[in-house]
Amino acid sequence: MDKLNQDRRSENMRQIRSKDTAPELALRRLVHAMGYRFRLHRRDLPGKPDLVFPARKKVIFLHGCFWHQHKGCREGRLPGTRREYWEPKFARNQERDALAERGLKSSGWGVLTLWECEVERDLNAVSAQVRRFLEHPRRRLVLKRA
Repeated sequence: MDKLNQDRRSENMRQIRSKDTAPELALRRLVHAMGYRFRLHRRDLPGKPDLVFPARKKVIFLHGCFWHQHKGCREGRLPGTRREYWEPKFARNQERDALAERGLKSSGWGVLTLWECEVERDLNAVSAQVRRFLEHPRRRLVLKRA
């Protein structure tokens, strides 16, 4: 049962932003402090990635645990009410995420997906993960002929 009435819940949901969230700003500050420069939310790329590194041809998505249903995360659990509304909504979000990632990878882009809880929990681990992702060249599969 929801602890808030319908009007208050609607107002809360309207306040949630898709860009410039606290975790996204923290990630951007971290990556900038590491010396990397990036573009934000490029509309010409599938999924409008949060951070785009055009010269490296790599992107980073920062997914909210609730909206993208992070498995095993406390915030990624399904709401108890109105499941008939939430289940298809989250399924569409996950389908859109997978489609964007496939589109980017098929165009030769490297993709890293980070979760909101990771950024909030341990910036040092996120920093190491971002550095590994950005510094290591993508390996192309080379098939050897016998």
